[in-house]
Amino acid sequence: MLTIVRGAGDLATGVIHRLYKSGFKMLVLEIENPSAIRRTVSLCECIYSNEQTVENIKAKKVKSYEEIEKCWKNREIPIVIDPNGEWIEKLKPDIVVDSIIAKKNLGTNRSMAPLTIGLGPGFIAKKDVDIVIETMRGHNLGRVLEEGSAQENTGVPGDIGGVTVERVIYSENSGLFKEIKKIGDIVKQGDILGEVENIPVYATIDGLLRGIIRDGYVVKKGLKIADIDPRLNQYNNCFTISDKARALGGAVLEAILSNINIPKKGEENGFKYFRENF
Repeated sequence: MLTIVRGAGDLATGVIHRLYKSGFKMLVLEIENPSAIRRTVSLCECIYSNEQTVENIKAKKVKSYEEIEKCWKNREIPIVIDPNGEWIEKLKPDIVVDSIIAKKNLGTNRSMAPLTIGLGPGFIAKKDVDIVIETMRGHNLGRVLEEGSAQENTGVPGDIGGVTVERVIYSENSGLFKEIKKIGDIVKQGDILGEVENIPVYATIDGLLRGIIRDGYVVKKGLKIADIDPRLNQYNNCFTISDKARALGGAVLEAILSNINIPKKGEENGFKYFRENF
């Protein structure tokens, strides 16, 4: 089964990791300039560095089908720059997973594959995609939705160590970002984390710098550029897939396997393909 995953940020990497460990053959589609801040656990960083390893799985930036096949042969994850999903039409995958988590649908639709899955708000199950995965932290995180949509984005970051809004930093202006602090650094409130066009970006709380936009990235005003974890004893978390990302990965795996193995009433939902072929 060929699965195409759209997006390779930190949450998408949790999905990719779970499917990879479960034996799925994947191609990942990314944009030309990904803006992940949890860069140490985001496979999209290979767009800049040509390869990236997260928890013992390696992704490589590729351009051709020959390079894609070489990655599959070597048990590596091929990632290609393709924001419009042109490789979906070329390869006609069995499954398409939209894990961009843009809070809106950037073009994924049910015609792309026999099974389509969308993560987070912006998708309606059985309309935009077949299955929607809830991404909001809390009781329903990772719930597999065969009807309806995920909760709307509240604009409030999830609670980590009792801190929500204060732990996430957004750029106050547009321009070139210069990194001063690095992921894993212990910072104090008021420390300078970096600069955007020579205007300092300050730490909002004490804690571990869990994520920061890459040096040299051209940011827009309002872009999320840093994330501070108030729990100083959680250093390893800066370099490992998060609980939320793992939950989403498990949910996607459940959505796929349940639609392969569990008979459905009628064939109008499009999953007959799986029962006949796997």
